[in-house]
Amino acid sequence: MSETQVTGFMVVAPSNVTTGEEFTLKIKALREPYEAEARCFAKYPRLHGPFNLSPRGIQYMDNAAPRWEASLTVEGVDGPAEIPVGDLAGTFPGDERAIGEVEGFIARRSGVHFITVTDPATGITATSNPIIATDEPPEYQLYWGDIHAQTYFSDGLRCPEELYHFARHEGFLDIFGMADHSEMISDRQWEYFVAVTNDWNEPGEFATIVGQEWTNRDVGHRNIHYRDDWGPIVRCDASDPDDLENMYEIARKHDALLIPHHTANAVMGVKWERGHEPEHERLVEIHSVWGTSERSEEDGNPLPITTHGGEQAGQHVVDALRMGYRLGFVGGGDIHDGRPGDELHNVQNPPPDTYPQLRRQGIMGVWATELTREAIFDALWDRRCFATTNVRVPILFEISGAFMGQSVETDEPREISIWAASESPIARVDIVKNGVDWQSVEPNETIHGWELEDEGSGDEDYYYARITREDGWVGWSSPVWINGESDGDGR
Repeated sequence: MSETQVTGFMVVAPSNVTTGEEFTLKIKALREPYEAEARCFAKYPRLHGPFNLSPRGIQYMDNAAPRWEASLTVEGVDGPAEIPVGDLAGTFPGDERAIGEVEGFIARRSGVHFITVTDPATGITATSNPIIATDEPPEYQLYWGDIHAQTYFSDGLRCPEELYHFARHEGFLDIFGMADHSEMISDRQWEYFVAVTNDWNEPGEFATIVGQEWTNRDVGHRNIHYRDDWGPIVRCDASDPDDLENMYEIARKHDALLIPHHTANAVMGVKWERGHEPEHERLVEIHSVWGTSERSEEDGNPLPITTHGGEQAGQHVVDALRMGYRLGFVGGGDIHDGRPGDELHNVQNPPPDTYPQLRRQGIMGVWATELTREAIFDALWDRRCFATTNVRVPILFEISGAFMGQSVETDEPREISIWAASESPIARVDIVKNGVDWQSVEPNETIHGWELEDEGSGDEDYYYARITREDGWVGWSSPVWINGESDGDGR
């Protein structure tokens, strides 16, 4: 492949590093996507496998460029000044694609850094996500993940091993979990899914979460995620009027985390008034490939759900928050194209009734003490997390000492602090109060901090931040709740 066929680079660095300590940069050279064939008897992992075609009419696609004879230049922090493309070893034996990890980078001073990679022959450049360097390790470090993906065994592409392989080695995620439709897999398949999830869990390197999707179109879908290395499969029984309560009872028995998703959709969305389990239904997937459920298009949502009948009034995330539901925010993939963390469904062109054109996937940022299954689950349980449209924008949001996802009792003026960084300039920051845009600023900066006050009134209020980049991609902090009864934050 000549350099002129390279379209860009995916460059991912750790979001948190300690000054003076080495860290690794992950890089993938990109090309125009193409369909990877489906072949029987292909050894795992390979590009051409037996699960590369789905019942939705889509085919697995690849976008990684083959290696070529060249060196990329690197700027931003101390470390290698060049990356030989021939040293990017791919992700499996015999892989000729330019994907790999490069060691030896060091941030010498505290602050926010970016690494820029350039192909001198074409001038094509790419900049990493923000790297937050501190002299001492922070209490919480930022990890990125997606715990909502379908496999070939329900209505997606590729097998479980292939999804985990892609999430770690091509999507460059820290956290991953499948959430296949439980109604479409057998008990034996569930045992296999759980085993694969546990096989891929590697504390300190890659955290996996055992999960599934409970698919009830009457009251709305929920993903069920278990803290430990096992939990029962839970299938919908739409004929049972107590089906939602039965699912809640299983979540209580096994200490599961429940996450409603594509809530605003007219066909698959969540009817908030039909039920809510506040102890275990602690998060909501605010964005996925289907679109954003935060608020309506009429209220300014730039990425509304348009497929399967579009939006349904009363089913947005702000509607649940107004009802008093305390839901933190995560982004999820809900991908069906076998590519968690680097989706390509937007270039698929099957019949529109089988796989309509969708949005970019979502991912979640998780502030956790360490990269282990237990610490990640604790952080999600405490709502120490936020959502983005698959961009790694670190977000810190705090009110009167309460971090995102928490509640605080105060009659004093509310001291609000928001901080974010992005390789694409931050075009707008909105502070949302009780479901309405309350204060906004347009910084046009790659690093932005903002502090403001709201006079205390003793009322029960909630606030969250929405970050919009210059390129249109969005991030949302989890809310902070002021006053009102505590719902048992923390474990």
